[in-house]
Amino acid sequence: MTDGLLGDILRPIEAADKYESTSPEKPSRRPAKVVGSGVANVRSLILELVGEMPHGWWRLISAALLSILATGSSVALMGVSAWLLSRAAELPPVLYLLTGATAVRTFGTGRGVFRYFERLRSHDVALRMQSALRLTVYDRLARTTLLGARRGDLLIRATADVEAIMDVVVRIALPFTSACVVLIGAVFILSFFNAASAIVLLVCSILAGIVMPWMSQRLSRRANIASIPARAELAQLVHAVARSSTDVVAYGRVEDELAAVAAVDAKLRRAEARAAWTRGLATGGQHVAMGLAVAAALYFGSQAVVAGVMPGRDLAVLALVPLALHETFGDLTKAAQTMTRASSALRRVVALLTAKPVGVGDRVVTGGEDHGTDGSEGSGFTSAGSGVDSRGPKERRVWGSPEAEGRDKMPQASRPAVTCATKAGSAESFPPLLTFENVTYRYGDSTVDALSPLNLSVGPGEIVALAGPSGAGKTTALELALGVLEPASGRVVVDGGPLTRDVAEDWRRHIAWAGQTPGLLGPTVAADVALGLPPGETADDAVLRDALDRVGGESIALDHSVGDDGEELSAGERRRVAMARALLRVERGGARLLLLDEPTAGLDEARETQILTTLRDLGVGVLVVSHREAVLSAADRVVEVAVPVMAEVVAR
Repeated sequence: MTDGLLGDILRPIEAADKYESTSPEKPSRRPAKVVGSGVANVRSLILELVGEMPHGWWRLISAALLSILATGSSVALMGVSAWLLSRAAELPPVLYLLTGATAVRTFGTGRGVFRYFERLRSHDVALRMQSALRLTVYDRLARTTLLGARRGDLLIRATADVEAIMDVVVRIALPFTSACVVLIGAVFILSFFNAASAIVLLVCSILAGIVMPWMSQRLSRRANIASIPARAELAQLVHAVARSSTDVVAYGRVEDELAAVAAVDAKLRRAEARAAWTRGLATGGQHVAMGLAVAAALYFGSQAVVAGVMPGRDLAVLALVPLALHETFGDLTKAAQTMTRASSALRRVVALLTAKPVGVGDRVVTGGEDHGTDGSEGSGFTSAGSGVDSRGPKERRVWGSPEAEGRDKMPQASRPAVTCATKAGSAESFPPLLTFENVTYRYGDSTVDALSPLNLSVGPGEIVALAGPSGAGKTTALELALGVLEPASGRVVVDGGPLTRDVAEDWRRHIAWAGQTPGLLGPTVAADVALGLPPGETADDAVLRDALDRVGGESIALDHSVGDDGEELSAGERRRVAMARALLRVERGGARLLLLDEPTAGLDEARETQILTTLRDLGVGVLVVSHREAVLSAADRVVEVAVPVMAEVVAR
């Protein structure tokens, strides 16, 4: 029976619980210990969270003691009140009642006081554990791109499933612990009144407090387990339909998508109904069991009173204490079902923590320390901040040269020099910022390349365009240059050294990025454009306005709300906001390489020309993906990317 109640918590993670992803495995980059590293089941996760919390075991034990005192005071209040009323009915001298009256006041006050502090302590423990677990999940997600993940399901795992740790402490562990301890104490004390009644009370309490919750958990276990992924599936469907509502309507799929949502909702409602039915059945069983305890107490107690072995005033104590215990057992059935749901939710969190990392996240932490945040440690990349030219944006300058940087941490002899020929006719020899050497990439477990062997180099002030049919892997190449993916073969070289996980974060400080479907954080256009400014720099409306105007965003108001992920802006407006952000990243943040994915798609010829002129005037290296003839014509070099032969996975 104990195995049934705790089986879900003790059961190790199996294949059915694994967090599925479509991307390749990458080894962990963080050797420092983090909560959740190496957990095998929910029990080990809980023990690790308690152990990592400051004074964790003392906090948890003190919460349990306060819960026991609060529950014990409630039961004792009922018993002492029953004795006091019965004794008062015998009309003894008032002095004989003072002890009982004082005990009633003590237990009555103590019940509220102990419960108040128990709530404070238990929620403090639960919230600390929840905070630690949530930070662990965020840390885990920050070290992987999770390409191919379902956002709705991932959102539920990172929010609602993490919150299940609070149920384990507040609604499961403490109620069961306090009920068991108080039951043992009550039976022990009542055995001095009448042994037969105490034995019956023990048996009936085991039925009401253990057997009925266990039965409820077993009968509704499948439904409770199914309800957790059903919620995630419902969230995923609603998220997908809401984000793609325009396409759903345009392609006449409204009824089909709503039917799919309704089907999942119906499955969730059936699971909840099953759980509620079994909970009601178990609650009824608890009433019957405790009713038998009261009847047995009256039967055996009355016989003891008639036989003269027990005072009549004690009969009320035997009859009313089971009712107080019944109030304690009332929430255990729901707690048992909550145990199944909480363990199922936490198993999904454990599966996420132990999932194979995908790609490279946007944060590199080595040995628990953050290297290179001030340019003094890390990969040895130069700080572009010192090379920011105070001249106007229309003046020509080349970034990335030793003269512009002011310092050069990598020996010049180790960098292959390239000649950057520009449309303006100038030719300047500087080391390349970015080089691809026979780089390929594969998604997931595919046996074929998503990107054919690619060779290219981008020097300071040079515009290089990637051209080719859709599905050739052009955007994949940008992600490789950004350092969020690692090549299957070949190598990406930046500043003369290979781009690895250890240097990726520092490298990204020197990059400005504008994707084909840029993410906008909002809440306003101004806030999004200001993301291109260096950390700590105050956004000036005139600067933000100038950046938008130079990329064709004259009609976009700075105070315009972007909505959820830019939904209140058109596709072209989102691209122009992203371009303005990248422009500030170059001019104010010191970025030396600009990565662009279809920056002029959907724009008219005038705005396209304006953006291309701005790019040329920046004087930084540019790697741009485009199908537009104007962009390809404006580039210094065009690199054709061929579609991989027999490609099974279409590159994004």
